[in-house]
Amino acid sequence: MTVRQILQQFWGYSTFRPMQEEVVNTVLDRQDTLVLMPTGGGKSICFQVPALAMKGVCIVVTPLIALMKDQVEQLRKRGIPATAIYSGMHYREIDTALDNCIYGNTKFLYVSPERLRTEIVIERAKQMTVCLLAVDEAHCISAWGYDFRPPYLQIAEFRELIPETPIIALTASATPDVQVDIQEKLALRGSNGGPVQVFRQTFARPNLSYSAVLEENKESRLFKVLQNVPGSSIVYVRSRKQTQQIAQLLYRQGISADFYHAGLTTQQRADKQDGWIQNQIRVMVATNAFGMGIDKPDVRVVVHLDVPDSLEAYYQEAGRAGRDGQKAYAVMLYSNSDLDNLRFRTEQLYQPVDMLRRVYQALSNYTAVPVGGGLFNSYDFDLNAFTNTFNLPAQETHYAMKQLQLEGFIQLSENYFHPSRLLMVLDNRQLYEFQVLNPRFDPFLKLILRMYGGEVFTDFITISESALARTFLVNQREIVALLEQLHERNVVVYEKQKDKPQLTFLTPRFDAPTLPINVQELNRRKELALRKVQSAIIYTEHPTQCRTRLLQSYFGEKPGEACGICDNCIKKKKSQEVVSSVMREQVREYVALANGPGVSPKQLAHHFSQTDADALAQTLKQMLAEEEIRYTKNGNLTLNSGE
Repeated sequence: MTVRQILQQFWGYSTFRPMQEEVVNTVLDRQDTLVLMPTGGGKSICFQVPALAMKGVCIVVTPLIALMKDQVEQLRKRGIPATAIYSGMHYREIDTALDNCIYGNTKFLYVSPERLRTEIVIERAKQMTVCLLAVDEAHCISAWGYDFRPPYLQIAEFRELIPETPIIALTASATPDVQVDIQEKLALRGSNGGPVQVFRQTFARPNLSYSAVLEENKESRLFKVLQNVPGSSIVYVRSRKQTQQIAQLLYRQGISADFYHAGLTTQQRADKQDGWIQNQIRVMVATNAFGMGIDKPDVRVVVHLDVPDSLEAYYQEAGRAGRDGQKAYAVMLYSNSDLDNLRFRTEQLYQPVDMLRRVYQALSNYTAVPVGGGLFNSYDFDLNAFTNTFNLPAQETHYAMKQLQLEGFIQLSENYFHPSRLLMVLDNRQLYEFQVLNPRFDPFLKLILRMYGGEVFTDFITISESALARTFLVNQREIVALLEQLHERNVVVYEKQKDKPQLTFLTPRFDAPTLPINVQELNRRKELALRKVQSAIIYTEHPTQCRTRLLQSYFGEKPGEACGICDNCIKKKKSQEVVSSVMREQVREYVALANGPGVSPKQLAHHFSQTDADALAQTLKQMLAEEEIRYTKNGNLTLNSGE
């Protein structure tokens, strides 16, 4: 089957988008590849299509559990077998998923970078036929990037297990330094010792109008923007509290709006997201937790009520507008105090080393993890309870935990949902013997088999305690008690639903005083973050330069023509129109003063020698085209008759 046939069969597209087919063919030639493609450019197609044309499993490395689950679900809907491994899964479920990659028909295995370091993944990868290693959000591997993740540095080491497997690295935004860093850190290899194949789509979005507006009354201006630009919208704010406040404000103004942040339950987030995607909700007011992996092409405007920490983040978030190619708007509303706060907040992000050690010790005590233990164990985590218990300042603790996460010691999912799952440990014969010896469990076990079938013997299945309770005619607490008793007797593995933030230790627990923190690296990262903030501020405040050209320059692309539709281009155009109008009147007056022979071009140029020559030429061209002036037989300029 050709790649175009694969594209047609599974995605329903007859042709590839620009650059996609070139990338696909390069991967099929087993060459290492770096792909820079803006948000909505179709990066997933670039590795999913060639993987389906190759024999074996494609391992996809991605940092976000939500994105991982979404892509697995999308592939399964298309009839493509895919699975994912992430923190919080039971070891039996991981074992089954990896077995299916070796002996089953699983085509895509999604993993977080941390998982590549585990013994079970390493050992099973040696037994797999891996056709392609895809690294999504590849900028995370670079300490020069805006979203550095230390575990990404282990990918090159993992690749040594599968040295003949090609690698494709994909990102929506990377500066030249980051592009070089990605190639070095992933040890990408060019064909026959040549350069690595790098594919870049332009960072220019010709249908997207950028603007940055200095505005103290942001809510009023936001309302005007949404009135002027009908259609689906996203409003990005910095805090969870703001999402609710702004959504309520818009709702009171008669605009259909809802709010979204990582602190909501998974069901709440799914419901809100679905309502917005299906256009039941027009405006989603959200933190940056919203948008990644969401395929909604008809977003007409993205508004930022705060200046993002980096242009990489801004470009990705703003780029969620106009993915259908139709005219769309990216509007940033800011005040002078916003810019000062951005610098201050960036300084605060980097807590002293003593604070990091203090928080790490408190985390160890909170979870009761002994020195040397806890690797990949997940614990329910409540930040307020934690800071109150150990008398820690809330904001500083929050930032310290972010640093500990960046250093690769912990991972905190702000809201990680894990539905209840069940696996039958005993085989058919052993289960029958258990039922004979324990008749009180017999009706319940028969119900499980009737409701969930034989799959419960081979794989973890998602179960509903409430559905079991309704069918078994008991309350849900009794169902949970029965499942827990069967778990204790090693009849089943019962993983009870979790809907609380999860803290995961990514290394065996250290003794806090000897926690190996790289102070020099922390300081370098702080300086880099401040430089990125400064670039974002320069972009925001720039009074004249085309915003698309500013973004192109930042990402190392040679700027093309001015976009003509951003706020600065429109201001420049209006200014030129005013200048042209004034100059037109001056030319008219000067030519009118001349006698019958008119004015020679040389005389005109000398008279306006202090004026921009291009502006003068453009004005004369326009006046001639509109027959306001004309050339005489001897080559002079005069007013048309009747003037």
